[in-house]
Amino acid sequence: MTTTSEEDLEQFRESVRGALADVSGSAQVRAAMMTERGWDEATWRLLVRLDLPGLMLPERLGGGGLGAAEFAVAAEECGARLVCSPLFATSVLAVPLLLALDDTDALDRHGRRIARGELTATVALAETGARWDVSEVRATARREGDGWRLDGVKHHVVDGASADLLLVVARTPDGLAVFAVERGAAGLDAESLVTLDHTRKMARLELTGVAGELVGPVGCDAALAAATDVSRALLAAEQIGVAQRCLDMVVDYAKTRIQFARPIGSFQIIKQRLADALIQVESARSAVYTATRSSGAELARDSRVAALMAGRASTYMTAQTIQLHGGVGFTWEHDAHLYFKRARTSARLLGQADEHVAALGELLEHEVA
Repeated sequence: MTTTSEEDLEQFRESVRGALADVSGSAQVRAAMMTERGWDEATWRLLVRLDLPGLMLPERLGGGGLGAAEFAVAAEECGARLVCSPLFATSVLAVPLLLALDDTDALDRHGRRIARGELTATVALAETGARWDVSEVRATARREGDGWRLDGVKHHVVDGASADLLLVVARTPDGLAVFAVERGAAGLDAESLVTLDHTRKMARLELTGVAGELVGPVGCDAALAAATDVSRALLAAEQIGVAQRCLDMVVDYAKTRIQFARPIGSFQIIKQRLADALIQVESARSAVYTATRSSGAELARDSRVAALMAGRASTYMTAQTIQLHGGVGFTWEHDAHLYFKRARTSARLLGQADEHVAALGELLEHEVA
């Protein structure tokens, strides 16, 4: 895997930031989030031209051959702009799982099309209570001839109603497995959900005898865990982008909003809140970029730390953004509520705070032992 210098990463950041400024402004985000699929083709084509969908895929498949540390830069910038696109579902959820399963045939068949922007994908794992927890998977897969048939219900699947390829996690008699299912397959019913975050579409999937193609081995618990660790770290990077953007918005507002003949940023209580926010954001950013440079057991631990810190930083900062903007911050016309809703839903998407704490306790106990 190619390594990238800090200077190159910053240049990459600037190129992504500049490109997104042209296609993901407030008006464009609001227009996209009101459509059925939740994104527009122009934005997706731009992300493809930047080679983002295949950034972490091997070069032999037309990908960038880079890793999570590089993609985290793009994820952070996308979070800052609330980019409405299939990039998160495809490259943050599906690509790490395809890589972890290490199925050469599946990678060749799907990876090349993902890298070219011809195929969007997502992962269908969560079920009861929309928890991203393999122990709660009840969807089943049974053999039928040379293939497999899937039955079950999946909840809160990101881009589940629009993704071309669904990587469905199901339980077989011999353990968990992942199955590739094409959008529109017979027996597959996708219902779009109305969720708090309008900028990220989710769906409920019902599978009744749906034909699925096995990807990787049966009994892929380790691969699922490894992929989730990568996805969790990249989600945390996106959350940092959300938090940083809101911090920048509040700082700019505090410099220009006049109260009692003074900018509100000159008041000690405002300074204290912004200082606390800055500490949270920068600490979380350090945790995120540590996680995206980790692997194995270290990644399992560091991704949980990043998720905790980024989740807290983004939910705190977005709430402060609404409060510190005063009355205007509570209006539909102001973007503060869009960031607040993204932060709240992201903090629960790949595990909740109590789950991260419990997992960290088990990991640390194991390390001590």
